[in-house]
Amino acid sequence: MDNASRSERSRNAALEAAIAIIARDGPGRLTLDAIARESGLSKGGVMHQFRTKEAVLKALLERQMDHFEEFSTRYMAKVSETSAHPNLATQLATVQEAATSPNSAALALVAAMVENPGLMVLPREREMKRVEAIKAEADDPELALLRWAAARGLLLSSLFGMSPLSKDEHQRLFARLLDDDQWRPLEKPAKSLTTKARTAKSGAAPAAKAATPRKRA
Repeated sequence: MDNASRSERSRNAALEAAIAIIARDGPGRLTLDAIARESGLSKGGVMHQFRTKEAVLKALLERQMDHFEEFSTRYMAKVSETSAHPNLATQLATVQEAATSPNSAALALVAAMVENPGLMVLPREREMKRVEAIKAEADDPELALLRWAAARGLLLSSLFGMSPLSKDEHQRLFARLLDDDQWRPLEKPAKSLTTKARTAKSGAAPAAKAATPRKRA
């Protein structure tokens, strides 16, 4: 095994150990010493990969983001030709995937947020761009955001172990969120067009204002 492969193997072992510690003991117990014990690596081996606990959390965050980014890219390619709202469909499916993934991996994101809120700047910026894309393609942006927010709520309640719903109920709810046909009757046109823009779009000329007759002296 060459040095690059050995280094990558050690890095992955350290990250898997970190996830196991977070899931079992909570993020407060995550230390470089704990990672060394859990992974079987020496502390020097762990520190060769990560100099600080913050570096471990950042790597966990980036790995989870990369995983779901790859999922989103594949899903978008699949639905872009068939869905009227491919950005919304992709984000709903990605949140569903996150909700059904092992909680131990998802807890890495929570740990990163608790330990250093500054690490959440990058995922927050990506999320803002996704929301803008969802709004831009929607006939009813608020309804689209309602569906997106409902999916996020299902994810968070599942992640924190607060959901009273079964896995089957979760799946059925996600299926309904993804079904455009069930939401189309509720759509209301966005109120972003001005009267002038509506007139230009329809091709009709604006009605002339009636002239006020002058009074004779």
